[in-house]
Amino acid sequence: METIQLNNGLTCPVIGIGTFMLSPADAQNSVREALKMGYRLIDTANAYVNERAVGRGIKESQVPREEIFLSTKLWPSEYENQSAVDETLARLGVEYVDLLYIHQPAGNWLAGYRQLEKAYREGKAKAIGISNFEGKYLDELKGKWDIVPQFIQVEAHPYFPQEELRATLAPYGIRLMSWYPLGHGDRSLIEEPVFTSLGEKYGKTPAQVILRWHTQMGFAVIPGSRNVSHIRDNLNILDFTLTEDEMADIAKLNKNKRYYIRTDEALAGFAHWQPAYEAE
Repeated sequence: METIQLNNGLTCPVIGIGTFMLSPADAQNSVREALKMGYRLIDTANAYVNERAVGRGIKESQVPREEIFLSTKLWPSEYENQSAVDETLARLGVEYVDLLYIHQPAGNWLAGYRQLEKAYREGKAKAIGISNFEGKYLDELKGKWDIVPQFIQVEAHPYFPQEELRATLAPYGIRLMSWYPLGHGDRSLIEEPVFTSLGEKYGKTPAQVILRWHTQMGFAVIPGSRNVSHIRDNLNILDFTLTEDEMADIAKLNKNKRYYIRTDEALAGFAHWQPAYEAE
């Protein structure tokens, strides 16, 4: 497994299994099977309401905990809950997570970040991160953090490679973890001729070529699926390398096009919504 080095010296696998929008049963199955295949990065969140299922999948895989890089996120309604980290660990059934994010710049997000810093100091989180913090929110956080985060998780793909954000984060050594890595179901990205051509050259699908682009950009990438065959295909991207010219051709696809547009109204709603943990 290829890894990337974080600004605190830890390493993280470049490809993992995401669990966004997976039911508890599907998350449990996908995590178990992914770990058996060789995945070692798992991403979940309070808001996905499947942390307990992820924990069950980890146990069923019989892969030693210390071999797994486990990532989760605190939801805004938990930022002021002083027990939020311990409750998250309890749902997952672990003593620590490898990466703990705050999920959205909503509510009292600074209190949430202070919880991350506290968890980091106590060894309950080996690394910390911010999810969906861009623009004014990132600018404000930079002036207030005591511990620099190791990761930011944001939308990223060849149509939106986050050039401006990456330039902002580079001096701090903050790594990017991409969501919507394949364009959120947009066939126009998957069907770009460059990916068809490169897939034919390397014996890969266009999706596999795009995922390889992510890893060669230095990103960690976490495609999610409940389909075991797709999970296997997503991992099968580390046996070829795109050339510099091929990466340059893909760079020409940049349209500065997002699929998710955050609104102030949505952020206000996030601050009050409470995940239904009993559904896990």
